[in-house]
Amino acid sequence: MADAYLDEYGSEDYGRADDPAIDESAWAEIPGSLVSARGIELHGPWGRVFGPLDLDIDVGGVTVVSGQAGAARTALLMAMCGRMRLTRGSLTVLGFENEPRKVFDRSAIACMDELDAVQPSVTVRDLVTEQKRWDSPWYKFVPRVDDAGVADMCAEVFGDVPLPGLNAFIDDLPEIQQLLLRIAVANTRRPPLLVVGRVDKIADDVERGVLVERLVALGERQSVITADVNPVKPGAGIRATVDLHGLLGPGDIGVMTEGR
Repeated sequence: MADAYLDEYGSEDYGRADDPAIDESAWAEIPGSLVSARGIELHGPWGRVFGPLDLDIDVGGVTVVSGQAGAARTALLMAMCGRMRLTRGSLTVLGFENEPRKVFDRSAIACMDELDAVQPSVTVRDLVTEQKRWDSPWYKFVPRVDDAGVADMCAEVFGDVPLPGLNAFIDDLPEIQQLLLRIAVANTRRPPLLVVGRVDKIADDVERGVLVERLVALGERQSVITADVNPVKPGAGIRATVDLHGLLGPGDIGVMTEGR
């Protein structure tokens, strides 16, 4: 379903790690501006989703887009990492103006149900094995992972949070483990930009704080953008907050579903 609406509404196709067009050696740090948007708008099949918007985000650390949850905020996050084409305006990300394909190849996105939702019956071993196979050249045989394989993919993202059991079902994991696992799977290439959604959907304040801590740790090596409807607590390690309250409404939900 996700692939269908992505194609229909102009988002980019998924790339593979063995795609010759993706030159990971060229992922040098880009000083200064990470995102610069001027007059950006997105329209769905039943009207305006958001915009016009102007915003700037600097490279490095964690930036929180603060605004009402909904299709508009989700679409903005997707646009900033090259997963959705805008209707009009200028969007420069990682130095590329209105070039979502190049941004796509240099970014990762996680915890966005429209893109990376995991079936409850999938196990940790299934998910990690699938990602390792996806990251490998097509001709290379990749066996099912063991505990060491899970640790290899997940340890950096999880930090002090216990790693999930190899044969545990995703739906049975604590919410913090589910989200960190999705981030680890999405972030295997460690691109310059990581976008993470649904921080404000975590019900437990302690787990929400742990997730922010792990994003801050990742932000030491790559730029991280996330979104939250709630104010960010002082001292959380967040580099900047972009306040879009009043500018991002619930949006046109039609952009996230099939127009029927």
